[in-house]
Amino acid sequence: MDIILIAGMWLDATAWHEVVPELERLGHRPVALTLPGQGDGDTAATYDDQVATIVSAVDAADGPVVVVGHSAACALAWVAADARPEKVARVVLVGGMPNADGETYFGFFEPVDGVVAFPGWEPFEGPDSDDMSAELKARVARGAVAVPAAVTRGVVRLHDERRYEVPVTMVCPEFTPEQAREWVEGGDVPELARARQVDYVDIDSGHWPMHTRPRELARLLADLS
Repeated sequence: MDIILIAGMWLDATAWHEVVPELERLGHRPVALTLPGQGDGDTAATYDDQVATIVSAVDAADGPVVVVGHSAACALAWVAADARPEKVARVVLVGGMPNADGETYFGFFEPVDGVVAFPGWEPFEGPDSDDMSAELKARVARGAVAVPAAVTRGVVRLHDERRYEVPVTMVCPEFTPEQAREWVEGGDVPELARARQVDYVDIDSGHWPMHTRPRELARLLADLS
């Protein structure tokens, strides 16, 4: 099965470079995306451009696909299910949750000079990054891409309630499955509260398991496909 991989803010397709060969070895067809404005050099890219790229990747697959979103890109993975509910077999959310209709895609950091640059590791101290070595942090920071404000300030639009029939798996890195279930069942994640099936899977990592637990993450994704 095709597995579409969408990395979170500041990351391009190379974030999955250790996950991809393991998924291939396990018999799947991983498609790691570099999104407009997030590694392709397009400084004028918008949120809608990113959505269009993801939907095009879903359309290009021969059959049903699994769409994997990491961190902020969990919102993009959910938008793919909304746009193509008949073709997305499962949405996998790694370390993040979908936005509701009408919400700003990524409003956690204010743009400066038209972009949201990687803010350094200070905002992610603690469970998010405790499993990353200083060398790994330096490598990830060197490869981080400043994301255009027109991406981060895009407005999420959802149209098709058939998305709630698409099975969802939450992969829980720096938080536990119990915490995630509590957030969903408590109404903090309205989109998932309405989903027909939400499964919760633990992974012993911080916020970036594609870097710190790539083989484990690949095996987990393969088992869901």
